[in-house]
Parts: sequence; structure tokens; C-alpha cells
Amino acid sequence: MSKNLVVGYPRIGEHRELKFALESFWSGKSSFQAVEGVAKNLRAKAWTTQKNAGVELISSNDFSYYDQMLDTMLLVGAIPNRFKSIQDKTQKYFAMARGFENGVAMAMRKWFNTNYHYIIPELTRDEAFELNSTKVINEYREAATLGIKTKINLISPITFLALGVTTDGSDQFLLFDKLLKVYGELFAEIGKLDDEVIVQLDDPIFATDVDPKLLSLIKPCYEKLSNVSKNIKIIATTYFEHSNEATKVLIHTPIWGLGLDFVAGVKNIESLEEIAKSDKVLAAGVINGRNVWKNDIIKTKELLEKISTIIPKERLIVSTSCSLLHVPYSLANENKLDNTIKDSLSFANEKLNELTLVSHVFFNTLNDDDGELLQKNSASIHRLKNSKLIHDEAVQNRVKNITKRTRDGEFEERIAMQRAKLAYPNLATTTIGSFPQTPELRMARKEFKNGGISHEEYEEFIKNYIRETIAIQERIGLDVLVHGEPERNDMVEYFGELLHGFAFSSNGWVQSYGARCVKPPLLYGDVSREVPMTLQWILFAQSLTSKIVKGMLTGPVTMINWSFVREDIPRSEVATQIALALADEINDLQSNGIKIIQVDEAAFKEGYPLRDENRVSYEKWAVDSFKLSVSSAYKETQIHTHMCYSEFNDIIHTIEDMDADVITIETAKSGNSLLKIFKKVGYTKEVGPGVYDIHSPRIPTVDEIKTQIALLLEVLPKEQLWINPDCGLKTRKWEEVIPSLENMVKAVASFR
Repeated sequence: MSKNLVVGYPRIGEHRELKFALESFWSGKSSFQAVEGVAKNLRAKAWTTQKNAGVELISSNDFSYYDQMLDTMLLVGAIPNRFKSIQDKTQKYFAMARGFENGVAMAMRKWFNTNYHYIIPELTRDEAFELNSTKVINEYREAATLGIKTKINLISPITFLALGVTTDGSDQFLLFDKLLKVYGELFAEIGKLDDEVIVQLDDPIFATDVDPKLLSLIKPCYEKLSNVSKNIKIIATTYFEHSNEATKVLIHTPIWGLGLDFVAGVKNIESLEEIAKSDKVLAAGVINGRNVWKNDIIKTKELLEKISTIIPKERLIVSTSCSLLHVPYSLANENKLDNTIKDSLSFANEKLNELTLVSHVFFNTLNDDDGELLQKNSASIHRLKNSKLIHDEAVQNRVKNITKRTRDGEFEERIAMQRAKLAYPNLATTTIGSFPQTPELRMARKEFKNGGISHEEYEEFIKNYIRETIAIQERIGLDVLVHGEPERNDMVEYFGELLHGFAFSSNGWVQSYGARCVKPPLLYGDVSREVPMTLQWILFAQSLTSKIVKGMLTGPVTMINWSFVREDIPRSEVATQIALALADEINDLQSNGIKIIQVDEAAFKEGYPLRDENRVSYEKWAVDSFKLSVSSAYKETQIHTHMCYSEFNDIIHTIEDMDADVITIETAKSGNSLLKIFKKVGYTKEVGPGVYDIHSPRIPTVDEIKTQIALLLEVLPKEQLWINPDCGLKTRKWEEVIPSLENMVKAVASFR
């Protein structure tokens, strides 16, 4: 039996090769055949890299041109009606992901509590599933030509349905039997591929608090699929939390093994006695697939030894905790990091080596090099833990001596003062903050960082961009303006570069969705602010107009959730340190005449624990840190915040507790359904629901936006509503942004 396993591997490319190939294809500069060539090379490199590192169970079908849930829709033929008339399969695939002239893209949501976005299946009660197994079969055979026998990764039919939505109000689980039939057909084809094929069925939905009705689907699902072919071994895999309820059922099905996360799902240890009574193999996820800090090999061995006192070693496989999709590729290209920090990091390829080393140590199959590797690992762990880079006594003392944690005044008092001072109209129009990051802007930033242009030349370029952005907004007729954030490469990275305690990789890209990649900061030490971070640019923008320009900051929770965070202190303490720095920034902005300040918490919801038992503590420190961030705000300073991709029903009271004066949210793809919860609870603060989807390149018409506004007005009065796009506009082009905003302003005018 194999001794180690990788749940999944990154697919965008070590140098974002797939991203650039896709963008070239989408812009019409190259053919899809060129994209396919890049993809084939990436798959081959992924498989051979893992094999050369000593990984024994390597995945196929973990590659995707856009998203694995979208791939599953194509696999089972779950195509929404508006896309069915598109005959070309490639056009159909990307139309579903990105929209097309006559139809909006499918909605996205965060993949559990990660920063990866998946496309939400849209289903109806009469869904006619139909198998298209080409991708799954071809990738297995493609790996075989390289001499690599892979396990096949599939999203389970249960998780697929659980993450889907129905567009006709029906229960998606009524489709279970029909969908399972198609999976059965797929397994019959897979069973013909080889004498033995391992299929990894991903069921992360069971890492959440699930309805017993969902648990009742486990036995019929796994019993049917296990009995399709004697050549298939199924390993049911969950991650991101414990899945003890599902495990109790799974061990009574004919599956071969279980894949469990022992990093984020510490409580999986409670299922070991039950697993031991069965004959199941356990893939123990002990190599962290969600964070980038070096694995402590000795501690990991101790955990595995504890597990092996209950589960015999011959039934254990050492595994990553989840797919390595969530970490960057390799440290090989990182030449600018401080040596102490770099020595403490482990990206995807380094985790492969850690996985192999741990399996050698645990199974006592050490080779000549392993002793030296173990010593280096221990030295790295000790060095970072005791480094002066990490600990700042002044920051720690400030945290201990906080005296003011919330802003002055109740909302009713504040909003009356703000409306009198700011004099903005009902249905006030604004944007979320960023404007297009043009190729020219990116090139200027790159040249400045590489020394190609001077600091003065770069500043003048940024000022010219802001001048143009302000002029465009005034010409369009927006009520509250933004400076466009041209100086910011990323809403977290920009602030991290100006704060102590953050470091940055050169090539640490991680896929967010499709071709969209982010480069999360490395939050390694105590956080403090030395000088103002945004004041210069906001004041310059405000000097160009008589209209209000919003100050734009990123909140502490989002900075944490979009960073790779140190693990030696609680996240609540890290959030407090960031909040104190932001409170200083807000004070500088308002003291210099900035009247509206937006503190974005775009990632507030995605950081939520998957289990209810852990949510109260998260909500407390998350809300407390936001309140501390804005605690310096005057009563007449209006505080905005923005949240992305959020289902608010379960956190609406938490949002109220944040006590922001205005919240902007994503509702463009959901009409007023998300907003109804605000009405239901009697939410009194002001709300800016997004009226069009910025993730699609299509331009919404005036009538479309009018329809959206009319839906909003069915729920909340015009006095409470702001009108804006659903997110920042940095990924769009000016030729898309300008007409879209013009149409938004025209639509608002018809209601005033």
C-alpha cells in the first residue's frame, strides 16, 4: 500500500502560465489550442514534480481551466438553460464562468472558508443529467503515458448538490437518484481503465454542521458507487474541519478508505476508535495545505504516532490536510525574502518534500539524507520562534493597555450629524473603491519597483491616473467619489508593505478564481504603523474636486483572512495589532478633512469557522477588531464597510454589531433576496447593494439596473439605500467600466 498522498495540486502554473494563456485567448490574441498546449505542459509538470518528490498517490482531474465545480457541471450535464443554445463546448464553458452577450455569468461563492471561489451549480426539478466523461478519462490516460498511475479526484454528488441552488424553488436533493445514476455510469467507465483505480471522492460538505437528511445520503451514495466495479477503490475525503458525524456512517459502507484533515479538523481524532473497528484505510492529513509555514516534523511524527496507537500503521497513509491549491507553488523563485523568514516557509513543492520526509520518519524508512533534513527542520522552527523579527515589545504593551475600543455616539445620533454635514442625496451613487488596473499602470509599477523610473516619475504617473479617474467620475455624475487606488497592487498587500510584521513573496501566487490570482502577504510578526499609509493620495484626490472623496482602508479581518498568518499567537491578537494601526490611520484622515472612510471587510464571512461551536469566538474577535479600528472616528465621520460574496441570513446580527454607518454588499446576481434579511431584522443603518456584477465583462443596460433598483426598493426605503456596483472595478477595463457606471447613474436618475 502507498505510504503518502497529496489531496490535490495547484494548477495555475508556477509562473501563472495558465492565467496568461487564458487571458490571451479571451482577448482574441491566441487560439484555445494554445491554451490546451499550456495546460498539457502544466499537468505533465505537476505529475512529474510530485513523482520526483516521492509522492506515491498523485491526483488526476484536479486540473481545471476555471473551476472544479464548473467542470463537474459539464461532467454531469448540469447546464443552465441560458447556455444550452451555445454549440461550441469551449464557448459554453467560459460563458457559464464569465457571462456572454445575452446572459449573465453563473454566480460564485467562496469555497467553504477559503479565498478560492467556486461557481454555484444552478439546478431545476426537471434537471436532465447526462454524462460527459471525456476530461476525467483523458487526464488519467494522459498521466499514464508519462508512466504515472494516478488516483482520480471527483467532487462527490452529495457535496455537488449541497453547494448548488435551484432556480425554481425545488429541493435539489430530490435530484439525488438521477445524479447518482450518472455517477454510476462514470464509475463504470473508470473501472475499465485499469485493474485497480483509486477514486478520491471529495465530500467537504461533511466538515460543516450538516442536516441529518444529508447524512442519510451517504450510505446509498457510497454503497452504489463502491459496487459499480471491483476495480475501483474509493477514498472518501473531507477537509477544513472534522467530519465525525459522516465518518460514523462512512465506515459502514464498502469504501476503501477515509481522508481526514487533522490540521484544521483536530476533533477527527475522536473518530479513530470507530475507524479502527472497521477495515478502512486512513489518509491522515497532517501536512497543512492552507498555510505556508514550515511543518514541524517532530510534532507531526508525534501526532501520527498517537494516531497509530489506535489505527495500525499498515492502514495509515500520510497526507496533506487538503489540496495544495491554496498555497503558492515553490520557494525556488524567492530571492528577496529575509533569510530567516524564507527559511521558515514551505510552499506546495516544499510541502511535497515535507510529506515524503514525514512518511519516511513515521514508517522508519529513512534514507541517508533524511537525518540532515530533520536537523535543518528543527533549526528553522527554533530560529523563527525566537527571532527578534517577530516580537515587538512596544506593540505588545500597547495591546495590553488599550483604553478605548469603540467609537463615540449611537448610530441615530451619528447619521443625523453625517447627513446634515455631507448632504448626499437619497440613492446616493458611488463605487466600491478600485478602478481598472490598466496594463500601463501595472507596467509603471513594475518599472518603478525595478528601478526603471524614478520615484518622482512614478508619483506623477499615479497623480495623472487619479486626475483622470476623478474627472471621469465627475463627468458620469457619481455623488461620492473614490481615488481609484492606482498606487495599490492589492488591497491587502499595499497596506502590508507599509506595516511592520508583513513580508512579501515575489512569486507566491495563489488562484482565487479562473485566471484571477492573488499573492497573499506573509504575516509573520507583531504589526505596527510607522507613517500614514493613504493620506497623501486621498488628500490629492480630494484637492481635485468639491465632491466628497472616500478614504479607503482594508480592515483587520480581511488582512488576516487574505494573508498567510503566523501560528504562534491567536488570530484575535494579530487582529488587535492591525486594528490599532488602522485607528491611527483613520485619525490622520479625518484630521485632514476626509469625511467618509471605508474600512473594507471583504473577507469577513469567509473566515467563519465551518462549525457553529467555533463561531461565537470568531465573531467576537472579528467584530471587536473592526470596532477598535474605527474607534478613533468622530461622530460626523461616516464609516463605510464592504463585504463580498456573503449569505447574510446567519450573520445579520453580527453585521449590526459592527456598527458601520453604511455597508455595501454583493447582491447583483440575487435580486433582492439577500437584502430581505435586512428588512426582516429591522436593519436601520444604510446599505449599498450591488446593482450589477463586476466579475463579468458585459455592460449592464439601464433597464437591467432599473429592475435591480426597483427590487431593492421593494425591501428598503430610498433614504436607506446607496447605489453601487457589487465590488471593486480593478479587474475590468475602462471601456466596460465607464458605460456601466453611466447606465447606473441614468437608472438612478429615473427614480429620483
